[in-house]
Amino acid sequence: MASTPAQVPLTKPTSKPMRVAVLTSGGDSAGMNAAVRAVVKQAIVRGCETYIVREGYEGLVKGNADGHFSDGTITPPQDQGVEANLRFGYGGLLKDGEGDSTDDNGKTLKGRYIVRVGWDDVRGWMGEGGTIIGTARCAEFRTIEGRTAAVYNLIKEGINALVVCGGDGSLTGADTLRAEWPKLVADLRAQDRITEQQANAYQHLVIVGLVGSIDNDMAMTDLTIGAPTALHRICESMDNISSTASSHSRAFVIEVMGRHCGWLALMAGVSGGADFVFIPECPPTSDSWEDEMCTVISRHREAGKRKTIVIVAEGALDKNLNPIKPDKIKDILRERLKLDTRVTTLGHTQRGGRPCAWDRILPTLQGIEAVNALLESTPETPSYMIGIRENQMTRVPLVEAVKQTQAVAEAISRKDFATATQLRDPEFREAFDGFLTVSSLNPDYILPKEKHLRIAIMHVGAPAGGMNAATRTAVRYCLAHGHTPLAIQNGFKGLLDDSIFPLSWLRVDSWMTRGGSELGTNRASPEDDIGNIASKFQQHAIDGLFLIGGFEALSGLLELEEARKHYPQFHIPMVHLPATLSNNVPVTEFSLGSDTSLNALVDACDAIKQSASASRNRVFIVETQGGMCGYIATMGALATGAVIVYTPEVGMNLHMLRSDVKFLQRRYELDERGKAEGRLVLKSEKSSSVFSLDVVTQIFKEEGGNLFDARSASLGHTLQGGIPSPMDRARASRLSLKCMAFIEEHAWALKAKPTKGRKADKNSAAVITITGSTVKFTPVLEMVEHADMKNRRGLNPWWANYKQLAEILGSKNYFAGKLGQ
Repeated sequence: MASTPAQVPLTKPTSKPMRVAVLTSGGDSAGMNAAVRAVVKQAIVRGCETYIVREGYEGLVKGNADGHFSDGTITPPQDQGVEANLRFGYGGLLKDGEGDSTDDNGKTLKGRYIVRVGWDDVRGWMGEGGTIIGTARCAEFRTIEGRTAAVYNLIKEGINALVVCGGDGSLTGADTLRAEWPKLVADLRAQDRITEQQANAYQHLVIVGLVGSIDNDMAMTDLTIGAPTALHRICESMDNISSTASSHSRAFVIEVMGRHCGWLALMAGVSGGADFVFIPECPPTSDSWEDEMCTVISRHREAGKRKTIVIVAEGALDKNLNPIKPDKIKDILRERLKLDTRVTTLGHTQRGGRPCAWDRILPTLQGIEAVNALLESTPETPSYMIGIRENQMTRVPLVEAVKQTQAVAEAISRKDFATATQLRDPEFREAFDGFLTVSSLNPDYILPKEKHLRIAIMHVGAPAGGMNAATRTAVRYCLAHGHTPLAIQNGFKGLLDDSIFPLSWLRVDSWMTRGGSELGTNRASPEDDIGNIASKFQQHAIDGLFLIGGFEALSGLLELEEARKHYPQFHIPMVHLPATLSNNVPVTEFSLGSDTSLNALVDACDAIKQSASASRNRVFIVETQGGMCGYIATMGALATGAVIVYTPEVGMNLHMLRSDVKFLQRRYELDERGKAEGRLVLKSEKSSSVFSLDVVTQIFKEEGGNLFDARSASLGHTLQGGIPSPMDRARASRLSLKCMAFIEEHAWALKAKPTKGRKADKNSAAVITITGSTVKFTPVLEMVEHADMKNRRGLNPWWANYKQLAEILGSKNYFAGKLGQ
């Protein structure tokens, strides 16, 4: 498996010119349009001609009805770059869904399925749901005659590279087409349908696959395009259902998509705090799933819980492969437990709607990687599928990924459920086991009394989405194992005030969906009163400390670790789970709250951009939070299509502002009259101490003249609040479970040592971090080596070069070069 580190993709025009086409196939999924947009823009940046194929493989089979025919020569475009490939007039017809109608300029798509597109033809696509270029199931493509027609039509248009975005069936079709290509070209030549020159020019087709599937059912990748948004839709529905279920003390059975994959159901169960989940890969282990479910739910009701939520994947099975259907579950709950039960089938609401932030960023990065993979392909290299492992783009042989995906269904059909879960991503089994631990109230999980611990939980720093979800998971884990979870209110100050108390299973039940910090938080550090804090540790007999917060939590943990040489009370396991919208904790690539914040930013910018576009010639400068870290502004620019981004890491100066004004002036000059685009500029709040939001806005407004106007918007604390995103909830649960296991391991190891002189090693004070494709515990002393403590951020963050990438996709870099800046 080849992998690519998070870096700016190649932007130099290729010496191997290509005509690149992109199609979407199979079921639609949010994020497909972002992928198409990225493929088109990156291909133009690399000096290629770009085409879209309407209606998936059906478009390849039908081709174009006009008489255009390539002569077989493949030469670089006469004029490379954005300006020469700005637009070809079909973008509006595609985006507005006009299909075969004719616009005011006489343009029509009637009889045309392979259409050349330019830079502006795909603008505004990223925030649209579904797939603008269409998708269709095509039975004809499954025949040799259909694939022959597809080869003929591609050669006819001079296309020698193809990006396919779809599920495993679509990607299998793509690889079949590539494998058969030489033979089908020879057949076309033998039939005299193409010339010898064309046969020689198009001996090979290069293909790259992007996985578009809301089920997240493709092997060898952590996420598929559309899955995060589908999870958003499910959790939004669950959150709404939860309130009415609690009001009436009802049970709800919610059916979600997932014919052969239970990822959506499982993640919804984890993120939404469900009582029970049914998924194909992990059926109930008892002979009677009815008894197993009723036992779990009865315990919850006996504990005082008013509502019951059961999630069932549409492909759920029992251990004998009999289907488990929502109505059957409803009947069992009504008859055995006498619960007023309702069934809700979410259906295609899971597919639709605007893509969430990650379903804009991920397809963008993968689309760019797909073009680079195409340009590096040779006839000998396999067809690659672009995947992701944690934060790392990967290239895996498409055939291997499809084979492993199909192996899951085969394992289930053999009742080999252990293999089925093993073939899913590494997080899958982990998530299922974790769900059982925190949801079941099973007395079998209780550990022997001598292993019971008193674990303190504290929030430090600013509130962030996912803090409460992490706390809920930690509390449930502690109670399941017989530990005592101690909540410390208001950070280290609260500890000094003895604001510490045990939490119950039911009290934290609804915390998964709550934003902010239920425990209360502040930025106070332990250093100011370290002796009294040590005394409180001893007074409350704390065996382990779980810190949830941002850079302040990291600093606090460091101070506690350094105080170990003076205070034996700190010789206990202490672990920090990063939670901050700024994502400024070093080493780790993700902090809780950053995804929630990005989604809040996307929602706000979509509304702002709509206003800006309505005014046609308006630039909005949007200021984000983030302190001295530009993560939110940078990734927000990728997710919203902002054309300029200012960050504290790079800073601002007059030359930069002058260059940006010239770029905007030139860009608005090139817009079609009456169809100018509203544009976004993102500015991190501390990107400059001189050029404030108001100053930048006034400069842009003054210099825009008759070309464009400028307005400003400061998002402020709106980026901190709101309901946590499903990704932040699921990540909070996963990492919190690991932190609890970490505390158990080190606490038990310490207790096994003689009491006198008992000391904890440096590894017992650590931060849980995500680096590349690895989740690990990094000793806090090592964290300092990777931190800019003065500016409270990490050194060399993985996303730093994405500022340039966002501006490449906004065309700023191209025009800056053309304007000699």
